[in-house]
Amino acid sequence: MYLSSMVFLLLGSSTSLVMSLVSLYMKVGVFIEWEIISVNSGSIVMTLIIDWMSLMFLGFVMLISSMVLYYSGGYMEGDPNMNRFIYMVLMFVVSMIALIISPNLISILLGWDGLGLVSYCLVIYYQNEKSGAAGMLTALSNRVGDVAILLAISLMSAYGGWNFIYYLNTICDDNSMGLLCFLVVLAGMTKSAQIPFSAWLPAAMAAPTPVSALVHSSTLVTAGVYLLVRFEPAMHGSVYSQGLLLLGCSTMFMAGLGANFEYDLKKIIALSTLSQLGVMMSILGFGMPDLAFFHLLSHALFKALLFMCAGVVIHSAKDYQDIRMMGGLTKFMPLTTFYMNLANLALCGMPFMAGFYSKDLILEMAFMGSINYISFLMYVFATGLTVCYTARLVYYSVTGGFNMGSLHTVNDESTLLTSPMLLLGLGAVVAGALLSWLIVPYPYMICLNSFYKSLVLIVCGTGAWLGYILNLGSFLYVLNSLGFYSSVVFSGSMWFLPFLSTQSVIYKFLLSGLEAYKMGDQGWLENKGGHNLHNSLMKNSSLLEKMQDNSIKLYMITFLFWAVLAIVII
Repeated sequence: MYLSSMVFLLLGSSTSLVMSLVSLYMKVGVFIEWEIISVNSGSIVMTLIIDWMSLMFLGFVMLISSMVLYYSGGYMEGDPNMNRFIYMVLMFVVSMIALIISPNLISILLGWDGLGLVSYCLVIYYQNEKSGAAGMLTALSNRVGDVAILLAISLMSAYGGWNFIYYLNTICDDNSMGLLCFLVVLAGMTKSAQIPFSAWLPAAMAAPTPVSALVHSSTLVTAGVYLLVRFEPAMHGSVYSQGLLLLGCSTMFMAGLGANFEYDLKKIIALSTLSQLGVMMSILGFGMPDLAFFHLLSHALFKALLFMCAGVVIHSAKDYQDIRMMGGLTKFMPLTTFYMNLANLALCGMPFMAGFYSKDLILEMAFMGSINYISFLMYVFATGLTVCYTARLVYYSVTGGFNMGSLHTVNDESTLLTSPMLLLGLGAVVAGALLSWLIVPYPYMICLNSFYKSLVLIVCGTGAWLGYILNLGSFLYVLNSLGFYSSVVFSGSMWFLPFLSTQSVIYKFLLSGLEAYKMGDQGWLENKGGHNLHNSLMKNSSLLEKMQDNSIKLYMITFLFWAVLAIVII
């Protein structure tokens, strides 16, 4: 099952990538309208957009999905419901494809809701209490974005159609459509887990690792970024772009800070994804959708590779995820640690790796532009924190002392697990250069002084040094951090967002909704509303029915009533 799915997706990926190159070279795109049914003057039409952007993204999604499915064959080996798992992953990919090729808000909603539903099913795949809570948090957070898309559909009806590609410039010029821009930005923020909707993304780590590799690289979390890339001309230069810039920078900084206090291997990589999503959103708010799309594609390759390496380590270490229980893996798993370091270097923006071409360009464009001081500082600190938590992860899991005790059988002999890493590892090295030639064929004119030009290298070097040196004496580091306990808890808990998203705000809100339901719908409205109206109508209709029965007794009683009433009045 997984082999046939992999081959099919790999063929689709190669076809899409070749077609995207043709579309990019010829500078053409195809807009397809398929009339499904037409009754009198009404018709149901399915619209598709096939251009270089959608085709290239499709190629990357199907490439990573094919590698993940092959990887699942080894990771989920022995699972009694493996075929069900493969079907759900395929449904996930189909939903993402529907979202990518849709220029229409209604057809986008099909893929958007499909992603939300299937992600819930995958997060609760391991049926326990923790997975159930994580799945519910994921589903409820994403429902906010679903409702925003529904409201945007109702506002778009003012234009007489839902193909937003046609109306982007009109929306931009129309002040009354500001609410539409807000709703689309809100939907993108929920799906891409920006503040204040960030809590669900680390919680979604309850899903199996192959799902995490797919979700956090090219599908669910990138759907919001892709929608806003398409919608960017409508909100260009508006207050929503400025808000997106500030929230993206805040998310980037918050996730980088939290990852430095996290010990769960998968959650560290999840927070790394959150940080990179903040980079994409911030540069999108800065008005550069091509750079956001560029970083989205290059990030997808090395993040999928990083999750695959983490899955092999967890699988070999008998499902341990605490990095303090690892160490010295380079002696036992040389191939996996090689790929892991490759992905980490690409993530940090090591020169001439995939992440360097997009990340360095984004940072230099941000430094050169008219960025505010707070966003500038967040960019600088978040870049340093990324390298810092990466060096910390490398120390604890790869180069430090061996802390696995009797688990000396750790190895990377499974070819089902290591083979898919080869293609993604190649992508983590060369994809950045290839994409930069394709997406940015003309050079950006960047004019920076020597300080700003070397600032990225200085910050990365400082971050790597701090991340490694501080954790060499990890015992002293932990003891010293107890002196700043409240600050450490605040930083390590994503600024209390998981607590605010679950127990505090949403729980009380749901309880108040229950009270309103009991008092309103089941209380006063039930007594004085529809139910009472029904009883009144039934009584009056029965009286009318008796009056129409031509009963002599009824007429005599009515006559006597009016006679007595007349006498009393006289």
